[in-house]
Amino acid sequence: MGLITFLSDYGYRDHYVAAVKARIMQLAPAQPVLDISHGIEPFNIAHAVHVLEAVFRDFPMGTVHLVGVNDHGTRGSWHALQFAGHYFVAANNGLLALLTDGQPEEMVKLTADPTPSPTRDVLAPVAVHLAQGGLLEEIGQPTTELYQLMNRQLRLQDNRITGHVIHVDHYGNLITNISRTAVEVIARGRSCTIHFGRETVRDIVAHFQMADAGDAVCIFNSQDRLCIGVNQGNASELLGLYFDSQVDIRFPA
Repeated sequence: MGLITFLSDYGYRDHYVAAVKARIMQLAPAQPVLDISHGIEPFNIAHAVHVLEAVFRDFPMGTVHLVGVNDHGTRGSWHALQFAGHYFVAANNGLLALLTDGQPEEMVKLTADPTPSPTRDVLAPVAVHLAQGGLLEEIGQPTTELYQLMNRQLRLQDNRITGHVIHVDHYGNLITNISRTAVEVIARGRSCTIHFGRETVRDIVAHFQMADAGDAVCIFNSQDRLCIGVNQGNASELLGLYFDSQVDIRFPA
């Protein structure tokens, strides 16, 4: 028996999460289900992708990830796919295309009638089927079509990297799409300065506490993405930066 994780934008005030779990228990009373989060901003595909991408590889291979974010989908359809040794079940709303960079290993379009609760009525039974060892081809038609959303791409130059904030976390830290690898490739051993808003930081350090309280600081997080924070402060509020704000790293010529 495999593990099911559950990620949604349902919040914690209503019955929606419990209804999905009740459906899973009806189908497989002993099926383990682990919540990733139900605090995804409503309909925010980018937020869901960031959270899922940051953690799904920490689960055992073969884990089934049930995603109830904007679950009616852009085109009213739902997919199940395999990627990086894991299964994902979600609406065809652009999330799966972003997560897999449009290159799943195997994918099917689920056959389902419209319903007010697609995560409960369509996606949960499919997640149980896969967690119990069922095959993708048993639950839908093979397809290569995914509704496409595009990630912002890094701009790499000899002496500069231009990226953007892709997520603001609970603490107000700004997580960017600039990877450690990109910095190392462009730096070639050179020092750098990081520019965002009206601020300049002259180094990337190991952790936020290496700066004085109230100072802006840059680190690489556990996913090796450049993060901007304010030690003991909310960087987003204090710096006036939010999702999609530009961040530049400059190197001496």
